Formats: sequence, structure tokens, C-alpha cells
Amino acid sequence: MVSLKRIYTITGLVFLILILGVVAISTWYTVDESDQAVIMTFGKVEETITEPGLHFKLPWPIQSVEKLSKETFSLKFGYKEEDGEVKDYPSETKMITGDENIVLADLVVQWKITDPPKYLYNAEDPEKILYDTTSAALRSIIGSTKIDDALTSGKAQIEADVRDLLSQLMEKYDVGISISAVKLQDVELPNEEVRKAFTNVTDARETANTKINEADKYENKRMNEAEGEKDAIISQANGDKAARTEAARGDVAVFEKLLSEYKGNKGITKDRLIIETLEEVLPNAEIYIMNDDGNTMKYLPLRSLEKEETKKTPAATDEAAIPEEETKKGNASEEKATGEGGTKQ
Repeated sequence: MVSLKRIYTITGLVFLILILGVVAISTWYTVDESDQAVIMTFGKVEETITEPGLHFKLPWPIQSVEKLSKETFSLKFGYKEEDGEVKDYPSETKMITGDENIVLADLVVQWKITDPPKYLYNAEDPEKILYDTTSAALRSIIGSTKIDDALTSGKAQIEADVRDLLSQLMEKYDVGISISAVKLQDVELPNEEVRKAFTNVTDARETANTKINEADKYENKRMNEAEGEKDAIISQANGDKAARTEAARGDVAVFEKLLSEYKGNKGITKDRLIIETLEEVLPNAEIYIMNDDGNTMKYLPLRSLEKEETKKTPAATDEAAIPEEETKKGNASEEKATGEGGTKQ
């Protein structure tokens, strides 16, 4: 009896130690910075832990922990990298474009686990769902795209459309996966001859686009120069307009002054204007002042008198010696001549 009791005691202690060991080991866990943990109580999801560090829970089998990575994963569609070598799968990447041409298209999808409970329990194989959904989205977008766009400038639009459609499908399937980016790797034709022909077409199109861009650049340059010349002409015209306007205002002011003088003394102003106009129109003409009394035309030769006066100028000192009586006599004769005849222009 003593020996059996002792055996039971030792066995119980061993089981107790084992249980305490399991409890001690399973009541704490660590979460790395690149991980996220899901806490489950009797298989039911309780919460998601994303903060790194040491955490505690109820011992197993009451609570258990499932850890998932927070890093970004890459899904390669149409090829795989094994031991540094790339292996293609043409049967998966062969698809038909919107204008009924066959192309080979493969791409890389960047994705993350954003809802760990859904990733663990909403689908048996979420990555397989992601792969099939990627194939469906890519084929759908390529099937509505022309081959020229798929091979040349339309790749960026294809990537954006595939990403949008793939994101919508993954939200619909609700497997806890979100799409970060989609990148087309290759879009090419299935055989070398067709590929070469399309390459030539693409090169010709690029050359045409280059020529068009150069022509647009030259057109913009000439348009800018023409705009500059136009602005200069307009500016010069505005300057001429202002100058002519001011000149016209000056002429109006002069005319108004002449008009006031003419109204005050019409005869003298009229004669002066006629003489000034003749001098401007005929600068080298000689002007004669004449008087016609009906029988004989008399005139006063002003130019001849001016010339004689010019010749007599050096002898001005001799005039001082002329007797005052002779001077008076000459003045009297001039007054007499003036009284006999008037002036006529």
C-alpha cells in the first residue's frame, strides 16, 4: 500500500509539473515588428495584436496564437524564379486583345494581409484565390485593349485598370488581402516574325511622334515670336496714336489762337497767313508788293532792296557822316511816295 501511494504521488507531481510547464510556456508570446498575431479562444477569434513586444494570454488549450507577416508579398503571374532562373508559363499568359490579336502578358502583384482573421478563416487558400483573380482581371483588361496600346504607350493604363479591378474583386471575396501595386513585366507577341513586324511599326510610330513633337515645338516658337511682333506693332501704333493726338491738340490750340487774332484784326491776320503760307510752299520765290491804279502797275522790289541793303552794310560807318538835312529830305520823299500809292498783294 505504501509503495502504490508513493507511486501515485510521484505520478501526480510529474503531471502537475508538466501542466505547470505547459501553462508557463503557453501564457506568454512575442510579436516581432514584421508580424501580427491573432488570439483565439477555443478556436474563436478574439482580437488581433499588431504591436510588437511581449504579450500574455490564457494558457493552451484555452487560448492559442496564430502569427502572420505584415510585410508586402509578391505574386508572380506567368513566370517563376527558381534557383536564379526564370521559368515562363506561356499557357497561362496567352490571351486575346480587344482587336483579336494574341499576346503574352505577365505581371507582378504586390499584396498584403490587412485582415488576419479573414485571411485565416474566410477561405481555405487565399493565395490561390488571389492568383485566379489576377488572371481573370488581367484577361478582362487585355481583352478590352487594342494590341498597339498593349505593346506601347498603354501599359500604364493597363496596370491601373488591372489594379482597380483586382482590388474590387478581392474586396468582394473578402479574404483579408489588399492590393498594393500591379506591374506589367512583359507584353509581347507569340512568335518572332510577328514580333519583328510590330517592332518596326512601333519604331515608325515613335519616329512619327518625334517629328510631330518637333513640329509642335517649332510652331510654338514661331507663334511666340509672332505674338511678340504683334505686341511690338500694337505698342508702336499706340505710341503713334498718342503722338498724333497730342499734335492734333496742339494744332487745334494754334488754330484757336489764330482764330481769335483773325476775329480781332481780319485784314492783317489774313495777309500774314497768306505770306507765311507762300514762304512755306515756295521758299525760294521772290515776293513783290504791287499797286495797280488802273493805268500803271507799280511794285516794290523787296528782294532787290534786301540785296542792296546787304551790300551797303559794310559801309555803315559812312552813313553816320550824311548830313541830317539830307536824311530828312530822303524821309520826306519816301513819305510822299507812300502817300501816292497803297499796297496790294
